[in-house]
Amino acid sequence: MTGDIHYTEGSITVPQGFRAAGVKARIRYDKKDLALIVSDVPAAAAGVFTTNAVKAAPVVLSAQHLADGRARAVVVNSGCANACTGEEGMAMAVEMAREAAGHLSISPEDVIVASTGVIGEKLPMDRIKDGITEAFRELSSRGGHDAALAIMTTDTVPKEALVQFEVNGTTVSVGGIAKGSGMIMPNMATMLAFVTTDAAITSELLQKALRYVTARTFNMVTVDGDTSTNDSLVVMANGLAGHGTIEREDENFYAFRNALEKVCTALARMIARDGEGATKLIEVEVRNAPTFADARKVAMAVANSNLVKTAVFGEDANWGRIICAAGYSGADINPGKIDIFIGDEKMAENGAGLNFSEERAKEVLGREEVRITVDLHHGTEKATAWTCDFSFDYVKINASYRS
Repeated sequence: MTGDIHYTEGSITVPQGFRAAGVKARIRYDKKDLALIVSDVPAAAAGVFTTNAVKAAPVVLSAQHLADGRARAVVVNSGCANACTGEEGMAMAVEMAREAAGHLSISPEDVIVASTGVIGEKLPMDRIKDGITEAFRELSSRGGHDAALAIMTTDTVPKEALVQFEVNGTTVSVGGIAKGSGMIMPNMATMLAFVTTDAAITSELLQKALRYVTARTFNMVTVDGDTSTNDSLVVMANGLAGHGTIEREDENFYAFRNALEKVCTALARMIARDGEGATKLIEVEVRNAPTFADARKVAMAVANSNLVKTAVFGEDANWGRIICAAGYSGADINPGKIDIFIGDEKMAENGAGLNFSEERAKEVLGREEVRITVDLHHGTEKATAWTCDFSFDYVKINASYRS
């Protein structure tokens, strides 16, 4: 039987057979900026990448390397995106894979490459290679936190999550790290995320689970409406937990998918909360929609509304901006049935405003986490999106991003 899923401390090196490191290659700043994540044995692997037509070289290369559903390692740098760098950029991505593979004595095709940072600049390959060498030497089962630090750009905090559950009495771990703070908008969000697990699962089912989970987690995050050139989410499952391989969509598959969703939800919330200049996390839940797609459209329209986000920053209970966003979302709605809540305060019922306490609403909007609920009363499906408020600091940060 499959046990309950629970959060615990740790991240990508808690699952058995994974090691990681994060080192200072000084690619752009004097900080940890190069990470290496390794499975000690071949692993099933799956990935999803940016839908932006302008794709960075490492995105193109990694999609090719994942075509066989296998991987052993991830090498990732921050500070330089290696995007819009032409044939030379692709050659640099290939060289990163080869360099890591050489140290690990594996095939370059089993190495996933990722980069994040400024677009249009070339990687300092001498520093990259030195960094890969150092990271290889420092690989450790305690290196997950350093890897989380190394992938950060304008992030203010590292993002790590871990859950554990049981498959037929065997403990299975799923750990993840992510980075993301600005240029955040599905599909996906700028955003790099790497998940490891010692679960045994086929690559086909791993990819299926990942796509399902991504649609409900990372693709429900928005900070500023911009879709990056480098978004990458990769999962490696090496099977070292020791249970029988998950080969069909049975209770073990759904337990694994739920665990993966918990990790990705936690990381997605961290990304939204750490949005550039953010002072508040905003959670938008849409209930009772005709379809998940309709619920998602409304949730993302509200989460993407600059008017909603600035109202939350200013602690102004302007529910009209919320119903307005629902109206232009393109979803199947009946405006005369919509109820709107901010926290537990009901602002509107059946599409019309109610008398509510401005003082109470301002208190709710002053919290670090603000929940907006839109009840469509038009079906049974739901979706949740995460975003953050727009503050003065967002403009300051992005007005001088390259400096």
